[in-house]
Amino acid sequence: MTLTIPDDIFQSTGMTEAEMKLEIAVMLYKNDKLTLGNASRLADMNQLNFQQLLASRNICVHYDVEDFQEDIHTLQELGRL
Repeated sequence: MTLTIPDDIFQSTGMTEAEMKLEIAVMLYKNDKLTLGNASRLADMNQLNFQQLLASRNICVHYDVEDFQEDIHTLQELGRL
């Protein structure tokens, strides 16, 4: 999908394209509309750097019981548990 933002609106933000993508990614993640992986991809950042950015903005990483169980399962498959 391609999202088109009219030039005058884009220019009024004073942001670069990368900055706008980052802000959109942060907003969608904060509102629980994107996963950490997808938000970091949209922002063109690795997950660790995106998590650090979230922390610098006092935005908590969404991590629930289901995420924990998936991590446990992955670690078991990798033989690390």
